[in-house]
Amino acid sequence: MSLKGKTLFITGASRGIGLAIAERCAQDGANIVIAAKTDQPHPKLEGTIHTAAEAIEKAGGQALPLVCDIRDEASVDAAIAKTVETFGGIDIVVNNASAIFPMPTKDTPIKRWDLMHQVNARGTFLVTQKALPYLEKAENPHILALSPPLDMREKWFAPHVAYTSAKYGMSLCILGWAGEFKGKIAANAIWPRTAVATAAIANVLAGEDAFKNCRKPDILAETAYRVLTKPAAEFTGNFLIDDSFLVSEGVTDLDQFSVTPGEELLPDFFVPEEPAAPEGVKIMDVQLGH
Repeated sequence: MSLKGKTLFITGASRGIGLAIAERCAQDGANIVIAAKTDQPHPKLEGTIHTAAEAIEKAGGQALPLVCDIRDEASVDAAIAKTVETFGGIDIVVNNASAIFPMPTKDTPIKRWDLMHQVNARGTFLVTQKALPYLEKAENPHILALSPPLDMREKWFAPHVAYTSAKYGMSLCILGWAGEFKGKIAANAIWPRTAVATAAIANVLAGEDAFKNCRKPDILAETAYRVLTKPAAEFTGNFLIDDSFLVSEGVTDLDQFSVTPGEELLPDFFVPEEPAAPEGVKIMDVQLGH
């Protein structure tokens, strides 16, 4: 199945994982809406909605860069309206935008709690809700979230309950939507086994020196593409770990996704013990952010 002519509304697509997903889907000739906040260059963040649009069109897609704050209902309404006016509908929503502040309770200002919940859980719900009338009319509609499996062990909550609860809020939406829209609209989540070389690693978690122990955003782009080209009526309610899913799809060379092939990889948050890492994948015995 191809994404040619399909319209994807991707939040946070001006850089990183969102942009990588956009570029991969653009190779089919998809229409990509870049719904993000960065209109002008940022000193610590690479790329804007406009540089993303150029990359998407270079990859073979049609791009619509839109300034959109997914915390703001009017902003989301305007972005959805412009998308439909431009492309005629929406086939796929990718809930990629996310806020991160993985700190203990005493070190988490309430404004950070609010930001993470507004962007992660509420933003995912709001964008999907506003796109729903168009997804219901689409031929093979998908909702995708960049969010983790719902592994409810204490170890994922104790170090940073605010961040975990906000991130799991996205996954709870997927769990609910998979049942609510079963047989009509697919709802799936994908999550990286390892750290991914993005601004979050560079600015919040580990610094750019850690990039050598990360994978490239391309691994999630390939994972997303393969999910979004599956039959929506059949493939839904999945919480997929990127490398295990790709191996199940017949991908044998995972080194292509490493920043530095052969290096041990930093583990990401929230990765359950099953499925185990594919054969040959070396994971460092450390916890990201600690």
